[in-house]
Amino acid sequence: MSSDIFPNRQLYQFGYCAVFAKGLAPAELLVRVGDEGLHPVVLTRTETAHIEALGEDIDEGDVPDVTLDQLHDSGVLASDGPFLRAGEHDGWSFVIEPEGSYLAADDILKSASQKTVALSLRDSESGSRWISYAEDGEILSSFDPLFPDSDYGTRPEVLEQLTGHRAAISNGDRTDAYANAVRAIQQRLTGTVPQEADESRLLTIKIADAY
Repeated sequence: MSSDIFPNRQLYQFGYCAVFAKGLAPAELLVRVGDEGLHPVVLTRTETAHIEALGEDIDEGDVPDVTLDQLHDSGVLASDGPFLRAGEHDGWSFVIEPEGSYLAADDILKSASQKTVALSLRDSESGSRWISYAEDGEILSSFDPLFPDSDYGTRPEVLEQLTGHRAAISNGDRTDAYANAVRAIQQRLTGTVPQEADESRLLTIKIADAY
């Protein structure tokens, strides 16, 4: 059921964290969740994985159209830390972190949502999943989709009124709770992003020693 939502395990088999923000440019979203001192480099998902595997042993021939100076300035050659790739679709920007949990922090979502709205999705390698929604720096809803009644946000009724995600969860199989909730939320917020938006080169940075 998760293959038609973005992101999904077909793209990120070891899990992911993602933040979506309305009305921001991808570069601004990266600044809000990352580091102003880094200069994004434009990379595909495959190139990012290649750099992660090779690190400092990368050669300019391994990543066409990108210089080693650009790679260093972007921070992507750091030995440790989350890779963040940011793009946009239909008025929403998104930033994706493969595998790690850096983007799942509450402060990240609060920053991303300043003067706008933002959605955070986490699907960990262990199988645990979490959804959070914020408006203007306040996390209104934050919950495990398997237990939607246990919401740690300040006003969880806001997201329910906007999206009807609890009905989407209760009307489906328990194993599909996350996918059904995400689908309902993205569709009602008009923040649905096709996975094709992640296939091209996107702005990329790495936050050194952030874990």
